[in-house]
Amino acid sequence: MKVDLLVVGAGIVGLAHARAAARRGLRVALVERTERAVGASVRNFGLLWPIGQPEGPRHARALRSRDVWAEIARETGIHFAPEGSLHLAYQADEWQVLREFVAGPGAGHGRSLLEAPEVAARFPAVRPAGLVGALWSPTEATVDPREAIGRLPAWLQEHHGVELRFGETVQEIRLPRVRTSRGELQADRVIVCSGADFETLYPEQFRAAALTRCKLQMLRTGPQPPAWTLGPALCAGLTLAHYDSFQTCPSLPALRERLRANLPFHTAHGIHVLVSETGRRELTLGDSHAYGLTVDPFDREDINAAILGYLGTFLQAPSLAIAERWHGVYPKLTNGGSEWVFSPEPGVTLVNGLGGAGMTLSFGLAEEVVAALP
Repeated sequence: MKVDLLVVGAGIVGLAHARAAARRGLRVALVERTERAVGASVRNFGLLWPIGQPEGPRHARALRSRDVWAEIARETGIHFAPEGSLHLAYQADEWQVLREFVAGPGAGHGRSLLEAPEVAARFPAVRPAGLVGALWSPTEATVDPREAIGRLPAWLQEHHGVELRFGETVQEIRLPRVRTSRGELQADRVIVCSGADFETLYPEQFRAAALTRCKLQMLRTGPQPPAWTLGPALCAGLTLAHYDSFQTCPSLPALRERLRANLPFHTAHGIHVLVSETGRRELTLGDSHAYGLTVDPFDREDINAAILGYLGTFLQAPSLAIAERWHGVYPKLTNGGSEWVFSPEPGVTLVNGLGGAGMTLSFGLAEEVVAALP
């Protein structure tokens, strides 16, 4: 088989690049070593989170990706909920950071500050006790990652002519030949989207890059009652210390210091708590962050308990009975970058390092990478 472009990896980054290339008229093959994608792309909130990206090219990329998700949802029928987000403030320093955010680079995009009575009236999932106010943003949306990542390959095959080769491992690239566990393919170009696998292809280049791994723990409830809905994705003070978009707020260092003093376990384990809702009315909860090239395979129940404990300070839901617990592992840049795009040899591009923003940024990034191919 001979193709114009071979994409290695069928997580969200690989799927996005396969789509972008096929839309430009290239003949594309998508190769995935497992029978279906089971990595970080299906082990997340499904949140499309432009508000977490700083103003500029990254934020524009996130908005473009959200628009692509909406287009794909219309074509495939996958769950897509453009419900926005609420950043909840229960302390004066959290409220101050939100005020600075909307007065600075975070202004616009339909964002606004809401006083506590308005939040309580509009969003019954929010716990009103002690609430000072909230930042409302309409730009965020939710998909179910398991549904989306599971269905997109067949859609790419049917509507864009992408050749699917699941259960096949790419072992060596010597263009135009690509050796796999099933034989040999031919391709003019290759894009490697291998996620947290730094060892199979180009290990020397991965070792030299500013990349590590991040393990996160997450949980999911069973379905909530039909009459209840979460509405927008929710988060609170811990999240303000996590995303790059809030780094310009002058009050953020003082907030971080207070969080370290009052919530030492949470800050030590990189816990910031988000909640999203699937199309089956389940609540996805998390998460923690542990960094290192070697990931501990054992999950910690005290981390899960800390996530649930903090969640209870801002969410009121009919049931928080946990149906599933898991961990995911994704690649993370250690130099503050948002992506690593590198060509180890002519015709080959490595795309990696999107961290926890793969669902948010991949479609926009893929269009940029494919457009720049020689």
